[in-house]
Amino acid sequence: MKSLSIKAFNRKTLNVKHWFADGVFRTIVRNASYLGSGKLVAAVLGLVALACAGRGMTPALFGTLVIIHSYANGVGALVKFQTWQFIVRYGTPALGRGDIGELRDVTGFAFGLDLASGLVGLVGGLALLPFLAGWFDIPAEDVHLAMVYCLLIPTMTAATPTGVLRVLDRFDQLALQQLVTPALRALGGVISYFGNFGFIGFMITWFVADLAGDLCLWIMSVIELRRSGIAGALRPGLIGPGRRLKTAWDFVWTTNIAHSIWAAWGPVSNLIVGAMLGPTSAGLFKIAATFFDSASKPADLMSRSFYPEIMRLDPASRHPWQLAIRSAFISGGMGLLILLVVMVGGEPVIGLVFGKRYVEAYDLLQLMTASLIVTMASFPLESLLYMAGRQRSALVSEGTAAAGYALLLFVLIHFFGITGAGLAYVAGVSLKALFMLLPTLWAYRERDKLVSVMAPEAQA
Repeated sequence: MKSLSIKAFNRKTLNVKHWFADGVFRTIVRNASYLGSGKLVAAVLGLVALACAGRGMTPALFGTLVIIHSYANGVGALVKFQTWQFIVRYGTPALGRGDIGELRDVTGFAFGLDLASGLVGLVGGLALLPFLAGWFDIPAEDVHLAMVYCLLIPTMTAATPTGVLRVLDRFDQLALQQLVTPALRALGGVISYFGNFGFIGFMITWFVADLAGDLCLWIMSVIELRRSGIAGALRPGLIGPGRRLKTAWDFVWTTNIAHSIWAAWGPVSNLIVGAMLGPTSAGLFKIAATFFDSASKPADLMSRSFYPEIMRLDPASRHPWQLAIRSAFISGGMGLLILLVVMVGGEPVIGLVFGKRYVEAYDLLQLMTASLIVTMASFPLESLLYMAGRQRSALVSEGTAAAGYALLLFVLIHFFGITGAGLAYVAGVSLKALFMLLPTLWAYRERDKLVSVMAPEAQA
């Protein structure tokens, strides 16, 4: 019987000086650094945008803007297929084998799913908004603006271009693209603040910035496909490609349900807080969550570069599992450093950027940062499960954790108010890590039964 003790890994696995001798590990770190450089600038620009909105409107109006954005984003998250993961899972091996026909099937199938889910999300979001606006405390006079904002749902749900750029190893392009939305938000926010354009000005700014960022991603993917000589990759199709790609529907439905549940965490949390405590509390929660998301970005960046690389490896070997431990150690260590910085500098930064009336958000941030190390150190778990073909285990894990989080959110807000929202957030993150760890350990024990989807020469 296999043991998961430290003896299961050779000494180099935990010997830091040998880690960077691994070319795959260097690639993961390089791609993460590309994304990290862009995210660092994007985080600063995002704070400028939020600062302008927070100072240019009353807390109630700022909260209304957050709720409208969260509604559109939340609807998109609920119907969104994780087509980028599908493209990486099936497109990376196809490209490695030189099978361009299969790659076209993968990208066309993903594009078709994006179109279908975007249309469903748009129709559903517009139909439900008039009935839900009152519950979310969206003023009657702003419902029409919220409906206009819902027009972004189709572009919010599209993940095909992200997958294309990752398969083609163009993380530098992704790093540039992720600057577009925050840069435009910051620019428009400054104009709206100093021009005294109020709520309408900030609403237009956020709408245009989101749309421009999404369209930029599509343009980049088209250019890169042409540069790689891959024609017809964005011709949408579901029936034909779905028949030719074995297990495609099983993968996309499983990952869709799992990520629809979990990706809606942030937007739905804002909506629940707003519904139970009002727009002002929703704005405070949004500020704290924004700081937390910015602090935990290194884990997200490592995950985006980690997943495509391990899909090029043999899952039955120790290599991808060793990479997971190395990446988790680095990410967890970064999390500890970020935690110390946030605890020391979070309050003065919030006061300086947003004003003293928003300093209460720091109390929430302190609670949320308690889960920062867990979030950052556990990022490889989901990718390992997908590599091992255990996407259903990931679904059960994420769904169970999200259900527990939602229940705790309602209960703890009822008893502790806005502080309860922070406590529920910490509990939800911890539940997700625990529920993902258990099936990952089992997959490692059974790794000899796993079969690589790469050709032997591609693995070499």
